[in-house]
Amino acid sequence: MSRKTGKPSYVRQAQAEQTRRMPLTVVIVLVVVAALVGGLSGFLIARPDSTTRAVEELKAQEAVRDKQQIQELTAAVGDSQKAINTLLTAFDGALEKGQPADAAMVQGWQTTMRQLVAKLAESPSGATATNVARGGFRGAVNDFALTVDLFAAAQAGPEAQRPGLIEIVKRSRTGAATAWSVAAAQLDQINVDAGLGHQHVYLTGQGGGEPEGHTD
Repeated sequence: MSRKTGKPSYVRQAQAEQTRRMPLTVVIVLVVVAALVGGLSGFLIARPDSTTRAVEELKAQEAVRDKQQIQELTAAVGDSQKAINTLLTAFDGALEKGQPADAAMVQGWQTTMRQLVAKLAESPSGATATNVARGGFRGAVNDFALTVDLFAAAQAGPEAQRPGLIEIVKRSRTGAATAWSVAAAQLDQINVDAGLGHQHVYLTGQGGGEPEGHTD
C-alpha cells in the first residue's frame, strides 16, 4: 500500500503565487477595459452629430450672408449720406438763414428725397442688428422727406401761418438728423462686429454728428 504524500512544497508555492497574481491581473484588465470604454464614450460625446454640424453650417452661411448685407447697406447709406449732406447745405440755409428757395429748388429737394426713400425701401431679411440699422436709416430718410414736404407746404401756405409752420419744420429736421445719427452708430458697430472696421456715415451740420456716448 502506497503512502499518501502531499504536493511538493515548490508546487504549493507556485500555486500560491499564481493565486496572488490573479487578482492583480483582473484589476489590470478591468482598468484597461474601463479606459477603452471611457475613451470611446468621450469620443462619441465630443463628436458633433449631424444636427450639430447642420446648425454650425447654417450659422456659417448666415454670417456670410449678413456680412454681404452689411457691405451693401453701408454702400447704399454712403451714397445717401452724400446726397443728404448736399441737400441740407441749401435746405438749412433757407430754413435757418432765410436764404431764398424758389419753388423749383424745393421741388428738386422733394425729388431727391423721394429717390432716397425708394433707394432704402428694400428690406431683405437679415440678422437683427443689421435689420435695426436698416430700419433706422429708412425711418430717418422718411423723416427728412417729410421735413422737406412740410417746408414746401409752409412756403406755399399763407404768410401769416409761415412762422409757426417753419418751427414745425425745424423740429422735424432735428428729429430726422437724430434718427440718422443713431442709425449711423448702429451701422458703425455692425461693421466692426463683422470685421469690416469702422464705417462713419454721419451727416454734417446740425444734429448729424455722432450721438453722445458713442466711441470708436
